[in-house]
Amino acid sequence: MLSTRQNQILKLIINEYIKSVRPISSSLICEQLDCSSATIRNEMAILEEIGLLEKTHTSSGRIPSEKGYRYYVDNLLELTEISGEDMLKLQTIFENNSLVLNDAISKSMEIVSELTNYTAIVLGSSSKENKVSKIEAIPLPNRKMVTIIVTDKGHVENKEIIMDAQVSLEEIRQTVDLLNKLIIGTPIDEVACVLEFKIKPIIGNYIKQHEILYNAFYNAFNTFAKDTIKMSGTKNILMQPEFDNIDKIRNIINKFDDKTLVNSIKEEDNGINIYIGSENELDDDLTIIKTKYNINGNEGTLALIGPKRMEYNRVLTLLNYIKQNISDCEEI
Repeated sequence: MLSTRQNQILKLIINEYIKSVRPISSSLICEQLDCSSATIRNEMAILEEIGLLEKTHTSSGRIPSEKGYRYYVDNLLELTEISGEDMLKLQTIFENNSLVLNDAISKSMEIVSELTNYTAIVLGSSSKENKVSKIEAIPLPNRKMVTIIVTDKGHVENKEIIMDAQVSLEEIRQTVDLLNKLIIGTPIDEVACVLEFKIKPIIGNYIKQHEILYNAFYNAFNTFAKDTIKMSGTKNILMQPEFDNIDKIRNIINKFDDKTLVNSIKEEDNGINIYIGSENELDDDLTIIKTKYNINGNEGTLALIGPKRMEYNRVLTLLNYIKQNISDCEEI
């Protein structure tokens, strides 16, 4: 159990290090606590001995250890209200009636990524309760087409597809009409079976280039039925001063590209949880703050990834705000 003064010193060191990314000297703490330098050095030595602080090789100052961050989060962190500026930016998303809720969640996390310079991830999962309500297709030049799937829960997904050959606008329209007649109301994870056993046997009776269009829509639906991953600010790791080692940066970016590894970030607990360094699935030099959401049966995870020197207070406040708005939208 730390003394009151030791708690004050540890909190000051962590708060200052979060801002400066520089080892904190005893003289800086002396100025704020009005204690002698010898007293502060002694207390810092004790905090180092019990593993809450570390001494760098290049400075006489101390930096927080992973254990120190954990103690800080569990015992010293004081949550504050969201700032007016942060709230205003997020309100523009949740008050935009043209956005379905899933899009609002993704865009709000994009804003949080911009505000914090951390990487934001939204992991969504398909649900048996999520049924297809509308299918659309937008033809593009160079054999491309954008397929759009809307579900009865307000989820919208789109995918750009390159077809094997150019297809007429009329045949695309006819295919979409056929799909809408036979697939509307089908759970998203059962669409592949409907395509295989109901659409495939008859589509050739209506569509000349049926193989090209069938394959295009089958691939699109197969993608939609899988877990979705939306990442924002993956390059923000480059802006963190502690990651100035090219090999380290490359290693982390490669991990962001590993969809299986990113999927492992999923959260099972409804609370907002903090995984520092070795506690997380991704990397020992990162912190992941994440939470689970549930919208009408559609579950997913919101996560922010940054250095262990993360603005814990601000991130928790922002995620709390988003979770509250998700809950409010669900009740409407």
